Amino acid sequence: MLMDSKEKNNSKQVNIWKNTQFLKSFHHAWDGVKTIWCEERNLRHHVALGSIPLLAGVLLGISRVEWIVIVLCVFLVIIMEFLNTIIETVVDMVTNYEYHPLAKKAKDIAAGAVLVTAFFTVVIAAIIFLPKLIELAF
Repeated sequence: MLMDSKEKNNSKQVNIWKNTQFLKSFHHAWDGVKTIWCEERNLRHHVALGSIPLLAGVLLGISRVEWIVIVLCVFLVIIMEFLNTIIETVVDMVTNYEYHPLAKKAKDIAAGAVLVTAFFTVVIAAIIFLPKLIELAF
């Protein structure tokens, strides 16, 4: 009797790609964080610039809700930089670093997503901090 491919796959599943141990998964994830930190200048810039609203929050005594919004925005920019780096890496791998208009399009759009998120964060920071700074000035 012939088994279809689904039955064969279900009868003996060997997972060579997925890590099933939490500590090993954590270690690999941390390797990813270290890699992007060491190799991506823009991530280091976003972290440095993200510290500015955090410091301003301490100095200006923002509320708990404002803290949540500011921290969320800062981390959103950092996460978008991670995603941008992932997309750029995969595009480079697929194209073998050779120019292709669709590769450029994908990389430009990914970078644009970071830019829009950073702009969004600046707008949110302005909404939170400008009234406090105006109040201090007068």
